[in-house]
Amino acid sequence: MEEKKKYQIQTSPFVVPTDDGKVIKEHFGLASDGNSKISIAHMVAPPGWSEPFQTPEFDEYTFIIKGKKQFIIDNETIVLEAGQSIKVEKNTRLQYSNPFTEACEYIAICLPAFSMDAVNRER
Repeated sequence: MEEKKKYQIQTSPFVVPTDDGKVIKEHFGLASDGNSKISIAHMVAPPGWSEPFQTPEFDEYTFIIKGKKQFIIDNETIVLEAGQSIKVEKNTRLQYSNPFTEACEYIAICLPAFSMDAVNRER
């Protein structure tokens, strides 16, 4: 009887289709391996990128690898730089953007996992 491995190496993350130039590679989560408890994604937001305001039903942790990323959280504007991180609690209205001249590379972790149904983007 073969013993089940107690680890999983992700070598082919799910590349989320986008139409705004943002690169999203989900390593673990609903889209990549069906995990609804957590999602971990590697992202690159191009200069000038932004998303609509949203009120996610999940906690989101962001760690900036390169560049800068702007957050508008409850009408407060926060800019994070490489090496900094933030946790935004679920049910918080916020907007993510990169109004800067350099791409922003970062890791996003959502608990529970990211889903379009739970992000509640404004139109």
